[in-house]
Amino acid sequence: MSTVIAQRPEPGVLVVTINRPEHRNAVDRDTAAALFDVFSDFETDPDLAIAVLTGAEGTFCAGADLKAVAEGAPNDVTVLDSEEIVGSPGPMGPTRMRLSKPVIAAIEGHAVAGGLELAIWADLRVASESAILGVFCRRWGVPLIDGGTSRLPRLIGEGRAMDLILTGRPVSAKEAHRIGLVDRVTPQGSALEGALNLAREIVAHPQACMRADLVSARNQWGSDEAVALADEVARGSRVLEEAARGATAFTQRGSS
Repeated sequence: MSTVIAQRPEPGVLVVTINRPEHRNAVDRDTAAALFDVFSDFETDPDLAIAVLTGAEGTFCAGADLKAVAEGAPNDVTVLDSEEIVGSPGPMGPTRMRLSKPVIAAIEGHAVAGGLELAIWADLRVASESAILGVFCRRWGVPLIDGGTSRLPRLIGEGRAMDLILTGRPVSAKEAHRIGLVDRVTPQGSALEGALNLAREIVAHPQACMRADLVSARNQWGSDEAVALADEVARGSRVLEEAARGATAFTQRGSS
């Protein structure tokens, strides 16, 4: 059975499931490669607008497969410079990719260590009320090398990120929502349903405009304000035809 399952439950939506429940959906080398391939295909597929990343049987992802590491089969850790690294495979698979389409993480159970890094690579996170997040790899001397030290401070602020990075403590869904680590909390067992509801809401919007804003919002990190503004205008100007259609639709709705 495949360790990564890709399904299309409805138009425009891809659900990607890490399918190693016997290992708490820990990601080994082959699973990381499969995740990278699935999201590469997602990016170039014109029929797909949004992806939901989740884990099988009540666990999102326990991180890298440390049993495989102990047995001499670690995930691929390729050291690249800043000009090469973006878009290359990460140890957990897609964590170095910059997609032009949104990804939602649907979190049941544990999203820890590299699993947390996968979750914060996504653009939005929906967690069930029983979910647990955290930098559990701190306990085993395993570093964050899938974007955790760069994305976590940007997402929740440096102080809160340092608390999680240095202590490795568990974070409940309630706390995660309070500090901005997750965006929605659902009843236990319904994270995927909540993520799909959110996906439907996003798919219903005009896509070209939304993707331009998505990429501009990502690109502003580390940019001078003038550079960020110029990038925003450049990307937005390419989708003004869609904006004109939207303005016409708005006017017609108001007059009806």
